[in-house]
Amino acid sequence: MLETVWLIPLKDLDDDARAIKLGDVAAMELAAGQEDFVGDPFTMMLMGLEDESRLPYVIEAAGAAVGVFTLQAGAATLAGWPDDDSAWLLRGFLIDQTSQGRGLGSLSAVAAAREAQKLTGRLGGGQDGVVLSVNERNPAAQAAYAKAGFLQTGRYLGGSSGPQWTMYRGFGG
Repeated sequence: MLETVWLIPLKDLDDDARAIKLGDVAAMELAAGQEDFVGDPFTMMLMGLEDESRLPYVIEAAGAAVGVFTLQAGAATLAGWPDDDSAWLLRGFLIDQTSQGRGLGSLSAVAAAREAQKLTGRLGGGQDGVVLSVNERNPAAQAAYAKAGFLQTGRYLGGSSGPQWTMYRGFGG
């Protein structure tokens, strides 16, 4: 059975609902070795709430929080993209270790790209797609992003944990 994911924008919640979602995020755990590729999910969500260019999301499936990500405007070069403004940056993307292996990463990456497209229409930023960087030593994430329609566009050497692949999904895909 194909699961459905829901994206919960933390900045749109009232204080009580946001506190509940942040509690769910605080309970998330990274799989072994994943700390090399992504930061602490709770810290990432707090940083996203403080930065006006970042939009942090909690991913839910079957009524439970299963992951997080942030969409950021004006920062695409952080993933090796040639300019900051033609693409949203997808950053801090992770699926809780207890929810991995169910296809939720690919489903969530597709949902994130669709959300970015809606944001572009609503906010008028002019972005044409979503860019991310994924560590070369993380083939599972590369495969999940490829399944979600992201294409490798080049190698990026600016990552703090070693060489990355820049991957992009246009809004037409």
